[in-house]
Amino acid sequence: MFKTLFLFFILFISTNIRSSAQETEEFNPIFKFGKVFAADFETKPFGDDSASAAVKIFDVGKGYFEISTATGNFIYVIERHVRYKVINKEAYDLANVELQLYRGDNGGEEKLVIFNGATYNQIGDQIVTSKITSDAKFSSNLDKNHTVKKFTLPNVKEGSVIEYSYTTKSEFIYRLDDWYFQGSYPCKYSSLTFIMPEYYIYKLSVGGYLDILKGKSKQVLTNYYIASTSTSSAGSVGSYSMQNRYYAQNIPSIKNENHITTLEDYVSKIGFELTATKFPQAGYKDYSSTWSKIVSKMMMDENFGGYLRRANYDREFLTTILAGETDPEKKMKLVFNFVKKNIKWDSKYSNYTKSLNQKAILDKKSGNSAEINLLMLGLLKKAGLKSSAVLISTRTNGQHPGYPLATKFNNVIVQVEIDSVKHLLDATDKYNVSDLISYQNLNHQGLKLDLEAKNASWIAVENPNLSRTNLTFNVKLGLDNNMTGTLLISSDHYAGLDKRNNYYTAANEAEFIKLYKSTKPGLEISNYKINYLDDPDLPLQEAMDISIEDNIEEAGNLSYFMPLMFERTKENPFKLEDRKFPVDFAYPVEENYRITIEFPESYKLEKLPQSERFKLPNNDASFTISYAQENNKIAVRSKINIAKSVFTADEYYNLKELFKNIVRKQAEQVVFKKI
Repeated sequence: MFKTLFLFFILFISTNIRSSAQETEEFNPIFKFGKVFAADFETKPFGDDSASAAVKIFDVGKGYFEISTATGNFIYVIERHVRYKVINKEAYDLANVELQLYRGDNGGEEKLVIFNGATYNQIGDQIVTSKITSDAKFSSNLDKNHTVKKFTLPNVKEGSVIEYSYTTKSEFIYRLDDWYFQGSYPCKYSSLTFIMPEYYIYKLSVGGYLDILKGKSKQVLTNYYIASTSTSSAGSVGSYSMQNRYYAQNIPSIKNENHITTLEDYVSKIGFELTATKFPQAGYKDYSSTWSKIVSKMMMDENFGGYLRRANYDREFLTTILAGETDPEKKMKLVFNFVKKNIKWDSKYSNYTKSLNQKAILDKKSGNSAEINLLMLGLLKKAGLKSSAVLISTRTNGQHPGYPLATKFNNVIVQVEIDSVKHLLDATDKYNVSDLISYQNLNHQGLKLDLEAKNASWIAVENPNLSRTNLTFNVKLGLDNNMTGTLLISSDHYAGLDKRNNYYTAANEAEFIKLYKSTKPGLEISNYKINYLDDPDLPLQEAMDISIEDNIEEAGNLSYFMPLMFERTKENPFKLEDRKFPVDFAYPVEENYRITIEFPESYKLEKLPQSERFKLPNNDASFTISYAQENNKIAVRSKINIAKSVFTADEYYNLKELFKNIVRKQAEQVVFKKI
């Protein structure tokens, strides 16, 4: 029988959780399923979301624990109740509700036990209810670990109110599912009531930029039903729990925008991670990890440390790769290039291997990111180079919270130190070079593992080098207003990496050229040549003859022409009036366009736009465009320089204004007059 042991509920509270006990007590609305009011139909979007296609009236949840009748262990239960007002047909997809449930490899699972849904339409003074039917419920297996439950709410129209509620039960209680206060539509009210048994201590993690309110903590008595066993009869046990409520009001929507890692990094949410347990007669058990514990555990794991230890290839194997080379830098490149060229990445990120030995990967000639990069790590170490594994959370996986948590990583790369110079290597792409790791790894920091000392430290994985694209047009304008000439393109760093991958992804060179032309109306290409395709240490060079039609507008004896043609920035990538999260380009970028146009002697240059330069403070970003005329030639130079990879939310307005001017100036026209 359990004894009553009260533990203080310790929470790690972030600065955007604000205690507001009195206000919370005064504002704690109760919502009942099916109890819809006329006022719900009058609900309108608010603030910057006034044009939203829907508004979430409320989203309330309750998380608590009960004892499984099947296993006798605690399970986590979530009850959720959501109501929307549909404004127009753009929000009809809200009628399709999908719930993803997880099933572990070791038998644990998450179950949906209740789902209710209904649509309400106001006809005159009457509210007509349409309940979900059994034939509108579907289930499918996403993969071996995930099941998707799908529900379609009936009779949704413009002006409808829809609601659904459900209950899930999960055997996974180490890290609980996040509660999202923010989503694609504005929300009037969202809250989570979290009831924690005295036997558990959880740490609260907070994300996003909303001011989340926290009510007064309450100690409550909870009864747990325990099913009968072969040695004991069924019964109930009373235990103290700590109840907390977190809520927010008038929540703006969060919209995806260009140049971010993943929206998951910026949405306002809370989550809970198990810190410790203290059960009667079992004592205090600490679950809060340290980096030392994590590294030790990974080294004991068959799919990490075991894989590294099983370097079961022939002794002469490494000797053949190094071919007698003694220079450390050259040895590093020989190993790096061997792995890149001989093992193909299967497009799966992981910080653990599936295979248990390296020879199997060498024989198969393919593997996930961990199998490839940990194999390279082993070869580098055997070559006598100081090398370390670096754990990464990829950009789409989201930024790591920083505290000891192994489950947030999903990739691994390698750092090599030669004469105090540190190099980052990623062999998953054969066009990667030293310090040019794949784009998805550019998530600001990685965790470098000291496998011998069983410790770890954070390192920067930023790439400070400019990814530069240079385009040089030399064209002659004919009397028919068509142009002929040459185009030279130089692409280095990530620009070159992307071009090389696009070239080899295409079925053949003709298909690659066709794809390039598809976004450039009027362009024809002949005599195409590409250089340094298989030498990623050098900028990729392309040269071609071109002809361009239908890029000049005529009005009487005047011809209007945008000299940047299809290379110009056509729209501002930054559309939000106010952005709360940073702008993340991943790496610095520079785009240079040089256009020289020779026009007929019978044409007079009627108008040439003004040259201008715009720059942000500290030259963090700049845009320059210049125009010059000499006889019957004009020269146009356009340069966009983004000198750093990340801009803060405070810098957003200036960056948005810079791109506003880029769009405006690159669209300005040169005017010719026929004489």
